[in-house]
Amino acid sequence: MRFDLTDDQRALRDAVREFCREEILPIARQIDETETIPAGLRQKMAGLGIWGLLAPPEHGGLGLDAVAYCAVIEELARACAALSISIAVHNSVGCLAVAQFGSEEQKKHLLPRMAAGDIAAFALTEPDSGSDAASIRTTARAEGDSFVLDGTKVFVTNGEASGLVIVFARTGGEGHRGISAFVVEKSTPGLRVGTKELKMGLRGSDTVELVLEGCRVPRTQILGREGEGFRLAMSLLDGGRIGVAAQAVGIARAAFEEARRYAMTREQFGGPIGNFQAVQWMIADMATAIEGARLLMMRAAWMKDRGLPCTREASMAKLYASEKASFVCDRAVQIHGGYGYIRDYPVERYYRDARVTSLYEGTSEIQRIVIARSLLKD
Repeated sequence: MRFDLTDDQRALRDAVREFCREEILPIARQIDETETIPAGLRQKMAGLGIWGLLAPPEHGGLGLDAVAYCAVIEELARACAALSISIAVHNSVGCLAVAQFGSEEQKKHLLPRMAAGDIAAFALTEPDSGSDAASIRTTARAEGDSFVLDGTKVFVTNGEASGLVIVFARTGGEGHRGISAFVVEKSTPGLRVGTKELKMGLRGSDTVELVLEGCRVPRTQILGREGEGFRLAMSLLDGGRIGVAAQAVGIARAAFEEARRYAMTREQFGGPIGNFQAVQWMIADMATAIEGARLLMMRAAWMKDRGLPCTREASMAKLYASEKASFVCDRAVQIHGGYGYIRDYPVERYYRDARVTSLYEGTSEIQRIVIARSLLKD
């Protein structure tokens, strides 16, 4: 089992890395403080193909496999985690949802728009339905050739910036078999943006409440088959969790690089603090954690690319990488001492950004349940 990038994949990763160095890193702090991703930057990313990472080439995208996708997301997260999650959600549960489950007409109509930067959002979570996704209460009532959607969604990444939203609503009875997925144009009457959340981290990525009140959607905008929305969502979350692992690795890598640089230049007691064993051990633990997380991430991506069942491996990668990202960022702050608590130093932002990776796309507790059930079943 080899996880080496091909020459083409390496060239793409390096191009994204250079783009991040020139265009994103210089304004990463500004994105965090203003809680806004500049429109000009979004347009530049479209020119590089970043909005269409997972959209098929025949519909204007790059059609990356999971391994290449993870390499790109890691680079983006290393530069700006808020930007990386906006891109990851758009691709992994937006473009990929339409590419895998959409009708030919939906693919033809939607994917070129999405690859060009018409951003997608994914609306599953509700105020009373988080980890228990099968208990959603948003309804979709059939009326002739349409469905009328009513309900409230929360924690919707890209919810404000998006042009279309994949909304999950109940078209049948109780439980997961009664849920369907709809592609809803953002401009549809009856769909409005509610509260915009003020977050600890990922501040440049908009996270909002979406309210549906008599939102009429044509029957042709059902994604996949009626009643199969829950299966669709769970299928997409495997890939989404691998993407979160890549994001976590990128954040951890950024924090590690800052901590290593600081340890080599900060002098105390007559020499660099990197000469002290206490700091050296922290550096060693951080590097080991990152390498372990990346290997789990790449194994899950490699399996996904080969069509192998990877639910357990995706959960392992997401669990380990997200928790180790918080560990690495904590150690980076510790190495910086008091300066690590000040916004002038980026490790403070990395520390805040890393925390959410063990919450979204399934909490660490949910990942442990998925892993344990799989192991005990086997």
